[in-house]
Amino acid sequence: METRIISTDDGEGRLEVHSFRPAAGPAPAAAAAPAATAPGPPPGPGIVIVHGTALTDALYRPFARNISRLLGRPVHCYNRRGRAGSSPQPAGYSVAMEVADLAAVMRETGSSDVVAHSYGGFLALQAARTLPIRRMVTYDAAVSLSGNLTHRWRPELERSIAAGQLDDAWAHLVQGIEVGGPVSKLPLGALRMLSILSARTPKGAEMRKLLPTAVVEIRAVLDTDAELADFAAVTIPTLMLSGSWSPEYFTETSRQLAAAIPSIEFAVLPGQLHESPLRPGIRLPRAAARFLLAGEGSLLPVPARRRRLKLGR
Repeated sequence: METRIISTDDGEGRLEVHSFRPAAGPAPAAAAAPAATAPGPPPGPGIVIVHGTALTDALYRPFARNISRLLGRPVHCYNRRGRAGSSPQPAGYSVAMEVADLAAVMRETGSSDVVAHSYGGFLALQAARTLPIRRMVTYDAAVSLSGNLTHRWRPELERSIAAGQLDDAWAHLVQGIEVGGPVSKLPLGALRMLSILSARTPKGAEMRKLLPTAVVEIRAVLDTDAELADFAAVTIPTLMLSGSWSPEYFTETSRQLAAAIPSIEFAVLPGQLHESPLRPGIRLPRAAARFLLAGEGSLLPVPARRRRLKLGR
């Protein structure tokens, strides 16, 4: 993995980028003929992964690595502003700023394709209207159509964060957007207890720290509420995926967009959760890679995970 910092186009920030490149083939034998040692074609253009809300790119690195292995192409994750080595989320936060940041990452990494999750999927669909994206895959894109997500906003979330009551804020977030699966149906008291327990883990502690950015980003989705016709400008080939165990509103929105916009396809992946891009597994990376491949060749094999064998006497 390579790490670098790039400057944002507005000159006011920086973005931390992590890159995964295809493994080089075995070195040729010393006695091989010159023709056998000639370098092969360079890998294709890069792919940028855009992460969801209250998350960092660190959770997407196994997902990125699998896509890179499947396609033999470089894949780049970056921390959006407000996270890790990137600049803080500015007071003047806007969707236009996020689109410009994605454009900067694509340009600096030589990337043409985008894979995006949840809030990242919302940003990617906004970017698809203006950026030179070749092909795009979203997973559970958080798009508001005709006010369908308005009732998911919890004012208590913002009030709890302002008061420093992060366990209450986490509980309202999980109940509101229901991305925790069956856990989302638990009473607020039980969710508060889960928040206290999860805060003892690195992932849980990081999510709590990012809750203020989640408020800003959820509001951005609601403020950008759209009609189907507003996506007519999306002409790049796009695959919108949802998990069969994801909240139904992600699936329904993606299905509506695919039915109305010729450039968009839609599919449900069996057995996948909203957080599948953060979990081990090859089904989702393979579905994304196959669409990005566009029928030009075959996916490369991904080495099986090594298992430790216990030898008994």
